[in-house]
Amino acid sequence: MRSLGARLALLLMTAIVLVVISSSFVASLVMRGPRPDMTVERMAHQLSILATFAEKDRTTAASAGLVVAPGPAEGQRDEELSRFLMEALLRISGMREAVIVRQSTGEMIASLKLTDGNWLIMPMPDHGPPPGGWKILVGWLGLIIIGSVLVSIFAASKIMKPLRLLEEAVAAINPDGTLPHIAESGPGEIRATAQALNGLSARVKAATESRMRLVAAAGHDLRTPMTRMRLRAEFIRDDEERRKWFADLEELDRIADSAIGLVREEISKDSLEQVRLDKIVDDIVTELKAIDMNVESGELEQATICAGPLAVTRALRNLLINAATHGQSATVTVTHLGNKAVVRIVDTGPGIPEDRLNQVFEPFFRIDIARQRSFPGAGLGMAIAREIITRFGGEITVRNRQPRGLEQVVSFKNAEAKVAS
Repeated sequence: MRSLGARLALLLMTAIVLVVISSSFVASLVMRGPRPDMTVERMAHQLSILATFAEKDRTTAASAGLVVAPGPAEGQRDEELSRFLMEALLRISGMREAVIVRQSTGEMIASLKLTDGNWLIMPMPDHGPPPGGWKILVGWLGLIIIGSVLVSIFAASKIMKPLRLLEEAVAAINPDGTLPHIAESGPGEIRATAQALNGLSARVKAATESRMRLVAAAGHDLRTPMTRMRLRAEFIRDDEERRKWFADLEELDRIADSAIGLVREEISKDSLEQVRLDKIVDDIVTELKAIDMNVESGELEQATICAGPLAVTRALRNLLINAATHGQSATVTVTHLGNKAVVRIVDTGPGIPEDRLNQVFEPFFRIDIARQRSFPGAGLGMAIAREIITRFGGEITVRNRQPRGLEQVVSFKNAEAKVAS
């Protein structure tokens, strides 16, 4: 019962049921009728008068419908009511023997002994609930409980609608952090929630685009001073000093290119198409081997995903280059896990400290060993790769292996698998 809607429905249902049960309890007290000692007194007066009448004129009494029998009525004797009746008769007309029995039909019969030894038999009025009254009450309670459950569920669903709108909006967040437009219709609370979410999405989108334009402009504007610096470096006479200048300028050029590339990936709207993930991986391995990178391919199961082929190639290439460069050697496989295509890249390097694994996808992140000049790059390869993979509905995780090495796992949902013949 962790759902707020379920808790609210249960609370409403409990409140309704408790009210119904309380009112039904009061109704049951009313349906019981008066206490026996309150009704037996009047019954004793009637029996006393009828007994006197039957004793004086048996024929007239019989014609009037009075029943006189040799013995009392048969049935289960009610000791308490019989005692009440005899005490009442004693107060009214003196000592008389009387008995009240309950028959199998539930009817109460009073028998009063006459002076001649016969018995006057008379049914007692039933002041309790009608026959089957308790069944009707139980059925009514059941109907009320079923109705309260339905009403509670309906009311809870209406109350929870704004919260469900928030939940659906959060689940529909795009990779760029924006929300799809939400229809601003319905009750006032729903419209207010939709308007707030649409306004939030518009502000997030504006802030993201502003940040992207700033990064792209900074990367582009760096080109002009870098060109001037490269021209001036040509006139440096010291060969060693000139080489250092060119190396620094190349590093700046790579940083600018990486920053612009990251912006392009975040705003890219590549058309989707069916691409063979195993073929892309195989082509990247062949390409990196040709430039003497220590990359090997393992099992490559045939897998088709819906994505932009150039962007996916760029992302997987960045991951493989990162593994081969910083992890000494890399092995890549393509397998299936349910409806997911999984690309697994493992290396034999030193790995990443556990306390810094959550920073690996941050722009310009490098651990200390990767800051050496022998490892070129701007530190944006992993960030660009995650941006691409997330845009196409994929996920990427990184974890250390034992005893050493790093494992990068990329998974794409709704992949089509086909066993190669």
